[in-house]
Amino acid sequence: MGVSPSLSALPSLTRLLARGSDPARVIPGLHQAALDLVGATASVLLCPDPTTRQWRAVSGMGLETLTLGPWLATALGADAAGRALSSDRPLVLQSLATELPELADRLRAPACVLVPLTGAEQPVGLLLLGLPPGLVPDVDQAAMIGDAMVIALDRARTADELALHRDARDLMEAFARGGTSPFPLMPALETMCRGVARLTAADAVEVWQHDRRARELVLAASSDPHRPVARPPVSTADLNAPLAASLRRDRPELVTAAGTDLLGTNVGLVVPLRGRRRALGVLAVRGIRLEPGGEVALLDRATEVGRQLSAILENVQLLDDVLRSRAELEDVFNSLTDLVAVTDSAGRIVEANRAFAARMGQARDALIDQRLNDLVSPALAQWIEGQRRAAAPWVAARGALVDQRLGGTFDLTLTPLAGLDPAPGGMVLVARDVTVESRLEAERASLEIRLGQSQKLLALGQFVAGVAHELNNPLQGVLGHLELLRSSDMLPPALRRDLTLVYREADRAARIVRNLLVFAGSGRLRRRPLSVNAVVARVLHLRSRPHKAACIQVRRDLADGLPKVKGDRLLLQQGLLNLVLNAEQAMAGRGHLLVGTAMTESGQVTITVEDSGPGLSPDVKARLFEPFFTTKEVGDGTGLGLAITYGIVKAHHGTIDATNRDEGGARFVITLTPEAHSPVARSPKSEA
Repeated sequence: MGVSPSLSALPSLTRLLARGSDPARVIPGLHQAALDLVGATASVLLCPDPTTRQWRAVSGMGLETLTLGPWLATALGADAAGRALSSDRPLVLQSLATELPELADRLRAPACVLVPLTGAEQPVGLLLLGLPPGLVPDVDQAAMIGDAMVIALDRARTADELALHRDARDLMEAFARGGTSPFPLMPALETMCRGVARLTAADAVEVWQHDRRARELVLAASSDPHRPVARPPVSTADLNAPLAASLRRDRPELVTAAGTDLLGTNVGLVVPLRGRRRALGVLAVRGIRLEPGGEVALLDRATEVGRQLSAILENVQLLDDVLRSRAELEDVFNSLTDLVAVTDSAGRIVEANRAFAARMGQARDALIDQRLNDLVSPALAQWIEGQRRAAAPWVAARGALVDQRLGGTFDLTLTPLAGLDPAPGGMVLVARDVTVESRLEAERASLEIRLGQSQKLLALGQFVAGVAHELNNPLQGVLGHLELLRSSDMLPPALRRDLTLVYREADRAARIVRNLLVFAGSGRLRRRPLSVNAVVARVLHLRSRPHKAACIQVRRDLADGLPKVKGDRLLLQQGLLNLVLNAEQAMAGRGHLLVGTAMTESGQVTITVEDSGPGLSPDVKARLFEPFFTTKEVGDGTGLGLAITYGIVKAHHGTIDATNRDEGGARFVITLTPEAHSPVARSPKSEA
């Protein structure tokens, strides 16, 4: 018989245990030490299957193939394993072919040593050492290698536990550092699932989240990367489902029922995940390699894991609720078409919506910390300061003004920013753009005024037309008889001079009646296509010398390519001449006169007459086109000039508007409708 190898390899064994931290390297090193120290030809580590209680090989060395099926499955094998574990000493079988022929065939050895691997409280496995023929093993050395193997296995399990706790701690720290940014939950939960799977030697670990609105459990993460996450949800009302039943429990529970789709046929574990006031979900573990007597330790570890994971999920849900609420509020804030700016007590902007930033032409972030009064017009800044200096406590203030910097007319609301402190911490400015509404309101008021004027002038025109017709007939008779008398040779010269004076005044009265008929629209028009620019040129030519004599600077602004309008050339010329004369008299010399033509977007032709005179007062503007209304001294005019122009424009189915220029002076605009299919006017050209 031979002798056991020397103990010279013991220092390397000690060094391996002291310095080795990776179980994947330490356990193969221990197998090699068993071959070196004991002189074995093969070394196999067996661990019990928690479900079948059978021994299965988990690692080995010295064999060409390692059988993964049950070991020591016969009665003789179980008896030998029981004797080794009960004695807590290595069991040497010298006649292996006789005592355990199956083991002899697997180890390819005539003898073997069964080394029990016993931890602090319970057995953790068996170490099988195949012996060559004639070798007498050193039992103490075999026991020493077994103890080293127990230490290595315990260190491996401890490392898994530490890794699990580290993963949970890192996950918690990551959520804590996340601040307002949503943490990527799915990868973190998958890391947690893999850690739990390593700790429990399970086939798969899954996290099912509780959807309270749908009353369902939804798969959120799995340790198996090849397992599809899209799994059918589980109704929380189905108490026959282990997951739904576990949701109502306070502690983890082992599930051993076969045929379960969610937990499989092996031993399973369901861990309820509960927050402070609500159920969060379930941690499901499938196919646990449960050690004999390890149920209590496993449930304790599962409880700790469930507690940490519950804290994580609750924090995530609370953070998600906060972020969702903030996002909804910000969406509402930015969806407002009103301009909103929030300031602190010093008047600096702390928040502004997208509409306000767009009006300012700046990014929202760029507006932060800028003074609101520096961004708005001085008038609005003065109004804001006036409200802030009001006697405390002040309430919401309202106002309306035109802000050139914001670009429009605004209805304003200034509200103190409420907080925990009774004193306002700032203010909220809401500016609603009412530019369009103001313009429409002004247009509506203008239309109402024009309508009132039109109705008044219509009634006046009907009255004037009746009176003019009644006066015209006797005047024509008077003029006819006067003409006959003047042509008689029997009248003395003195009487002839008196008749000439009477005739001249009667003719003047007849002209006034004709003008009244033009105002009333009773005159006959000779409608022919005509050029508006030609009418303007004719009028300005007629008044060119008086303009030079009065030092009036005239500027033409005539558009090319204007379509022709149908009308009476002489009447339009008379109406435009009346406007020019009215402008000359308003300026009383040394002024600026603009006469221009243009085409509107709707295809209408306009004639504009602008002067640099004093403009139109409201009372004058209200009666501007009434017959016999004049601002001149008695005897300087009849007050029919603008009334005649109004009648001429009305007879041409046009409109005439009178307004004041921003620079001073009056502006008259005649609008006429051209013939159909008219060309579009080109850009205007100006000449002095």
